[in-house]
Amino acid sequence: MQILGMNNRDIVSDLVRDTYLPPMFKARQEFPRPCLPREEIPRVVEELIGRPGLREQIKPGMRIAVTVGSRGISNIAPITKGIVDTVKKMGARPFIVPAMGSHGGATAEGQLEVVRSLGVTEEYVGCPIVSSMEVVEIGRNEEGKPVFIDKQAAGADGIILNCRIKPHTCFRGKYESGIMKMMAIGLGKQHGAEACHREGFKNMGKNVYLYGKVILEKAPILFAVASIENAYDETAKLVAVDAGDIEQEEPGYLKEAFRNMPRILFDSCDVLVVDQIGKNYSGDGMDPNITGTFCTPYATGGIRAQRVAVLDLSEASHGNAIGVGESHATTDRLIAKTDPSVMYPNAITSTILTGIRIPMVMKNDREAVQICVKSCNEIDYSRPRIVRIKNSLDLDEIWLSEAYYEEAKHTEGITVLTEPAPMDFDGEGNLELLR
Repeated sequence: MQILGMNNRDIVSDLVRDTYLPPMFKARQEFPRPCLPREEIPRVVEELIGRPGLREQIKPGMRIAVTVGSRGISNIAPITKGIVDTVKKMGARPFIVPAMGSHGGATAEGQLEVVRSLGVTEEYVGCPIVSSMEVVEIGRNEEGKPVFIDKQAAGADGIILNCRIKPHTCFRGKYESGIMKMMAIGLGKQHGAEACHREGFKNMGKNVYLYGKVILEKAPILFAVASIENAYDETAKLVAVDAGDIEQEEPGYLKEAFRNMPRILFDSCDVLVVDQIGKNYSGDGMDPNITGTFCTPYATGGIRAQRVAVLDLSEASHGNAIGVGESHATTDRLIAKTDPSVMYPNAITSTILTGIRIPMVMKNDREAVQICVKSCNEIDYSRPRIVRIKNSLDLDEIWLSEAYYEEAKHTEGITVLTEPAPMDFDGEGNLELLR
């Protein structure tokens, strides 16, 4: 992707060249850390599915669809393999169904590529992956609107919902990102996701429930195996919820997920610098529950930043730079990695177009940060308050400008790791991305 008409970019560079960037120091943020070790996952999954009330639902010879979404869920591959292995031990025949709405460019091939990029390959999990964008109408919701799900899943003898429960980035409700949404939007593929989004995020909390309820009633849903993560992007716990209990139990797990979320331990900054955005970090590229960059007025939270700079796009995002539009400045290298054919279908389906707008595109990281500082209002330009994070998932270590130094020393949950030092730009004016 190229930005045209930028032949005289030295003019822009001259405008920001003398903008002061302060020394930065590294700090560690500490949060509660309940964690399920990766090596324990197969045993826990087998125990969950083997509980009375669940194990009886899987009978020898049944074809069982196991959903896999597009999010960067911690341990998604071993969790999926654990489900598949347990189902096979019970004599059933599992297969994987990509359940990600319009992601992967809204094509069967693209969704298959996303699933495999998560480590969920046929060789690893030991069962077929059946990717298709075909859907069937299985009923109508209480408002008379048609409800669709993946044709392959609908034709199975049973469906196991494999997902994560966490706060959504665009709306609030009893059911946000989780089991109900996996059914209503994930299994709905592009057609179903578009139908659910059509009334906008103002009504999304209502629609996720109304569409999901029909799927629970009409589709062969057996149960869900859902993960809840800690503040370090690790699996905190796994839960199994029978289909008949999803409506009642999911809201409680969502509250638990809210409590587990990380955050930037300062309420505000002048400039927030995000090294990388990407779909593997958040459906919005960067989680606004952390960065405050909400694309709708129906959810709030995160740090209050006057300006936001995003520097790069993750390879795992496959060219989908959705979320860049919620920043104020970005870089040539991020734009060069952007693929509109992947990004646009996602935005069109969600009906939210702000996330794909192109902000100011600067030659390098230095200029992207400088233009953000220079365009701030009513700040101390000799001591700008800058917060720099790797991405919106990894918040254990962050970088702070020297204006935070004394405050950080006395902030609970913060440990200062280094002295303030100048930002280390290379010969191209870029920073080494935080690891």
